Amino acid sequence: MSASPPVSPTSPASPREYGVFLPNAAGGWLVSTTAPYPPADYDHNKQIARLAEEIGLDFVMAMAKWRGFGGSTDHWGETIESMTMMAGIAEATERVKVWATIHANMQNPAFAAKVFTTLQQISHGRAGMNIVNGSYADEFEQMGIWDAGMTKDERYRMTAEWAHLVTRLWSEDSVTHAGEFYTLTDCQSRPHPVTRPEIINAATSPAGRAFQAEYADGAFLGADTLEDMRASSRDVHDRAASLGRSVKTYAMLTVVLGDTDADATARATEYGRGLDRVALANMRKSWGMPEERALAWAEGADGEQAFQTVYVAGGPSRVVEHIATVMDTAELDGLMLIFPDYLADLPVFGESVLPELRNLEGVRA
Repeated sequence: MSASPPVSPTSPASPREYGVFLPNAAGGWLVSTTAPYPPADYDHNKQIARLAEEIGLDFVMAMAKWRGFGGSTDHWGETIESMTMMAGIAEATERVKVWATIHANMQNPAFAAKVFTTLQQISHGRAGMNIVNGSYADEFEQMGIWDAGMTKDERYRMTAEWAHLVTRLWSEDSVTHAGEFYTLTDCQSRPHPVTRPEIINAATSPAGRAFQAEYADGAFLGADTLEDMRASSRDVHDRAASLGRSVKTYAMLTVVLGDTDADATARATEYGRGLDRVALANMRKSWGMPEERALAWAEGADGEQAFQTVYVAGGPSRVVEHIATVMDTAELDGLMLIFPDYLADLPVFGESVLPELRNLEGVRA
């Protein structure tokens, strides 16, 4: 007999959420010899997560990465695994949501269902599953599991089938399924989670947003302009609403703080000065860019390419203004933040920026 489906934790009335992208890969999110270089170390990430919780942030997330990009920085050459790290961080924290990443192309749905049910127990209901479907070929070629013939549409169909089976295993006592990519026969995964782990996913294409609307609770978006981001956010919200669901939309932002705008700009410029062009070229190659083109592009790149996301550099007032503009213009529900030096920057953000953002929420409400 099947149990009732676990309740999704997403609520459309929730306030805006701010969290951090943990640096569980060496070098963090700056491809530079002149930037801080966080280690691929559990204790370091645990300290960041506890600090994020202490200052009042809402979630912490860790990526999954299996091969780095070389260069003089050996960028992401050392990584620690996302799910096991977040199990430890779940035990080390009390309030922040803990979102771990899993590759659908690597792990069977039955494995994923069991792991995240366990993480949900450890965290007492704070777990999130960030689903990625594998887009960096070299990571998986080294393991012999990359299917070069699989199209992007097929990859999305695979991930949708995978997510469908995970959610069934979280709520049904027995699952039998013969699909395009997976076969389960009287597959059992008990106990079921009391509340369903949040499902997180990042996408930019219409097919990706359709997946987010159907399966995700949190949708990370990317766009060249805030207006394009707003269109994507509305698209996800509208698609989800048509299915009777609610999905929160998020973006990423690197924050370079200084006492003044000039201090922060100088800090960002210094990070850009050490751009690791070899690692940058290797990163583009892993995305499918031909080697000669990747090398030529990296050779001509400016220092801003050291930042792996859009960034803002400024004193606290400018950072507050920028984040408020991003959230309002793009109609986002949350923002995942990256800091060059998490342990030094988070206390300043918690003291000078986050309270002002919360105050602005109160004014809007």
